[in-house]
Amino acid sequence: MRKSLIVVGLAAVALVTGCSSGSNDMGGMQHNSTAASTPASDQQAADHNDHDVQFAQEMIAHHQQALDMAKMVPGKSTNPKVTDLAKRIEGAQDPEIKTMTAWLSKWGASPAASTMPSMDHGSTGHGSGTGMMTADEMAKLGQATGAEFDRMWVEMMIKHHQGAIEMSKTHIEKGSNAESKKLAQDIITAQQAEITEMQGLLKQG
Repeated sequence: MRKSLIVVGLAAVALVTGCSSGSNDMGGMQHNSTAASTPASDQQAADHNDHDVQFAQEMIAHHQQALDMAKMVPGKSTNPKVTDLAKRIEGAQDPEIKTMTAWLSKWGASPAASTMPSMDHGSTGHGSGTGMMTADEMAKLGQATGAEFDRMWVEMMIKHHQGAIEMSKTHIEKGSNAESKKLAQDIITAQQAEITEMQGLLKQG
């Protein structure tokens, strides 16, 4: 009888120990599951959305073309006001490209954007509202000189700026990253002022 009680007691101890161990294991699994559901990457993703990435990628390509246009001015323009404006555009947009490239790197995205929509619409392609010049338009601009170049350059840059403003307005509505949306507003403010300046240059002939 005494031996039976001892056996039963040992079995009970083993059962309690097993349950306790299992409970601890489950607790560990629950803890691990909770930790896995909130990794640093999720917290980082919450800082931006897909439109923030798209805006940065496309605006980098957009700014790059503006820089290409600005670099054409020396040696072609006969208007010192156009030359001064080109320098200011380059001075403003090059740092913005660097800023957006850094954002994309932080977000784990490539700085290379897909082809800008308006670049696929033939020689006049401004249908998408991005204001990007086509290869034909850039070639014609590159062949022009003097007053003809100044007129073409100003007209094209106005369209280019108008496209950037529309892109920025859309981003303010659809983006989520505060820094990115602030840059969009800065682009609207700066480029609208430059459009007004360029419209004045056209009136002056």
